[in-house]
Amino acid sequence: MDFYQVIRPVLFNVIKADPEWLHQQTISTLNWLSHTRNPSAHWVNRRLQQSLCLQDPRLEQNLWGLRFPNPLGLAAGFDKDGVGAKIWSSLGFGFAELGTVTFVPQPGNPRPRLFRLPLDQAALNRMGFNNSGAAAMATRLSTDYQDLGRTIPIGINLGKSKVTPLEEAGEDYLHSFRLLKDLGDYFVVNVSSPNTPGLRSLQDAAMLSTILDLLQQENQTQKPVFVKIAPDLTWEAIADIISLAKTYQLAGIIATNTTISRDRLRTQVIEQTGKSPQEEPGGISGAPVRDRSTEVIRYIWQQTQGTIPIIGVGGIFTPQDAWEKITAGASLIQVYTGWIYQGPMMVRRILEGLLLELEKHQLNSITEAVGINNCE
Repeated sequence: MDFYQVIRPVLFNVIKADPEWLHQQTISTLNWLSHTRNPSAHWVNRRLQQSLCLQDPRLEQNLWGLRFPNPLGLAAGFDKDGVGAKIWSSLGFGFAELGTVTFVPQPGNPRPRLFRLPLDQAALNRMGFNNSGAAAMATRLSTDYQDLGRTIPIGINLGKSKVTPLEEAGEDYLHSFRLLKDLGDYFVVNVSSPNTPGLRSLQDAAMLSTILDLLQQENQTQKPVFVKIAPDLTWEAIADIISLAKTYQLAGIIATNTTISRDRLRTQVIEQTGKSPQEEPGGISGAPVRDRSTEVIRYIWQQTQGTIPIIGVGGIFTPQDAWEKITAGASLIQVYTGWIYQGPMMVRRILEGLLLELEKHQLNSITEAVGINNCE
């Protein structure tokens, strides 16, 4: 049993610690591990790598000119400012996505804005893209990469600044991309968070095409560009986005973001506010979005016959959850809420489970598993 498994029940159930405070403490620790030259930090880093990392050629993939040592990545939202960019590989991840970052620095929505729903293995957040801005991230990453190069692919998730009118969204994304385009291995256009007013309207084909057109004109080095979509879209709207992905030669689609649905939640009252989840705005992540995100992955794969790569995210807690996403059509997968609940050893457990699935199905690599449930 790892330390996190011992301490998590205390933090969740005894101290009733504020989840955002816990998140900030985690980020501060990762920042220390990433940047201090203290020998104890190097020792901790080595121990993390020995305990959490799993290397196996069957898990490796080469996509978009990038080498992914394994298919399991950290989803956007955890490391909003990129302070842990150098440490995520030590925690076993095959890639990590920073952000969401906006061009204009912003504090986000009023607190409290992050809530645990343990009965549902879920979280409710309305953070509102709180971050230090694209310029600050660019400065930090430039320094970090000079000190130590990238050991895993690093993506950057771009959002619209709250102060920017919707009709100027394209320019806002473009400003961030210009600052960061040489520092990320891939980029994500986030138009699916429910916590910035009007943002999800940018998933409309006409609005989204304007953003993608501006970014791809600027993208002279052909960095992989993705769009991240909501699980609440209709099939028709998803089909429109698939069409845009082809038109603008996107690298792929990330499916999915958090949901605004409150269906079948077991949580009746959120302790911090005394209100029900139905009364609280924000997006739900974790187990409640698992099945819908897999449905969306399967739909995209079937509509494109696997020609548009998919990064699958939503409700992954176990190796079986990960296997379902991959066999539905996801080339890569990401975790966030499951990692918070399960602890750091979750990454290694999932990778070990994926290797067992490959052996069970007599497959030689994770690439061979992508979309196979759609071929039966």
